[in-house]
Amino acid sequence: MAFLQTVLAFAVVLGLLIIVHELGHYWVARWCGVKVLRFSVGMGKVIWSRRVGPDQTEWALSAVPLGGYVKMLDVREEDAGEIAAADLPREFTRQPVFKRIAIVAAGPLSNFLLAILIFAGLYSYGIPEPVARLGVAAESIAAHAGLRSGDLVVAANGEPVRAWPDLRWTLLQSAIHGEVVSLDILRSLDDGIEQKISLSLPMAVIDTADIDAQLVKHLGLDLARPKPQLGQILSGGAAARAGLKEGDVIVRINDEPVADGLALIERLQAAPGQSLQMTIMRDGQTLTLLVVPDAEQLNGKTVGRIKAQVDMRIAMTTSSVAPMAALTKAVRKTWDTSSMTLTMLGKMITGEASLKNITGPITIADYAGQTARIGAISFLSFIAFISISLGVMNLLPIPVLDGGHLLYYSLELLTGRPVPERVTEIAQRAGLGILLLLMAVAMFNDIVRLVQ
Repeated sequence: MAFLQTVLAFAVVLGLLIIVHELGHYWVARWCGVKVLRFSVGMGKVIWSRRVGPDQTEWALSAVPLGGYVKMLDVREEDAGEIAAADLPREFTRQPVFKRIAIVAAGPLSNFLLAILIFAGLYSYGIPEPVARLGVAAESIAAHAGLRSGDLVVAANGEPVRAWPDLRWTLLQSAIHGEVVSLDILRSLDDGIEQKISLSLPMAVIDTADIDAQLVKHLGLDLARPKPQLGQILSGGAAARAGLKEGDVIVRINDEPVADGLALIERLQAAPGQSLQMTIMRDGQTLTLLVVPDAEQLNGKTVGRIKAQVDMRIAMTTSSVAPMAALTKAVRKTWDTSSMTLTMLGKMITGEASLKNITGPITIADYAGQTARIGAISFLSFIAFISISLGVMNLLPIPVLDGGHLLYYSLELLTGRPVPERVTEIAQRAGLGILLLLMAVAMFNDIVRLVQ
């Protein structure tokens, strides 16, 4: 079932992004007066088509689903044949260079526009996200910088931090540039008072040759887990027999501190049938109780259970903004993501970042399935990020891609004459070679991730 969900989610993502991209080319071509012969989702042999409109444009599905294209009336095409005199003004190469630039650029710009619209809608609706309360590993980079578990980050580099993704985004950007991150945090003191503290977290120590989703682990950061507080006590269990009550906070077990709810569960599971001396806080008072976890079988292993619920829910926050503010925020998010993508590409070219960061269709399909299973908000966010990546990649000045054609037309603007056909022919072959090499690297990385 999970595999089927992954395939369907990938098909939705790929189909939507291809259609949006090619519609950009199609609409601007029509607006510029160019005759469109075919709109194809997919590459290669046409497996289904229908002709529509006064120009009898062929709307088609093709055999290879990884891509699409808009075929315009173009004298350079091998099957163009003799173009009717009435259609010559609508032929692509006869258009002014500015129109050709607009038609080519419309595809990537449509991908950026899609991302902006998705982000704006999500920001207006409100996205449930974990609060930026930290869990800090001992002897980590974050710990040496002075951060402690339970600290709540309220600002990073002077920008307000509303939730964990805001903090992670700032950390990622700073790590790429090797910058120090200034953090404003709220720390709860022993007397219950919250103190505001400013700290600096050095990011230059992060190896940008392997910067990926594991960034926060490199730093020793994680989301803070809930305190070890008991929920409902089930009758007949070890917790009920020992006199534990709902709301009790477990402070120590056998004089060892209990950091959070997960640590409590792990400690109990590791002690089936053992006598544990628990120090608890109840209504402001400290009590000591003896608890003996029952031995039960779990996945072929004997574990300890006391039959008491432990709250493991991470604190969440949801906030929405007005439509115009959401649109502004969405534009900025799209710009920042595009800039970061280009920066990472530049670092990979210079060897400062690893080629392991290049992902292919297998990884994209995997993430599509994962986000779809999480929920609509995660899935839409994923679509927006992939749409931005597609837009950026298509604008790279590599022949075969839209960016390569934009490079040709820019040179035409500067020189006043088109790039010679022989030059474009050689460049197209070189560009195809680069794309095939990138695809090979991406597929290799995908397979390695799959195996690992």
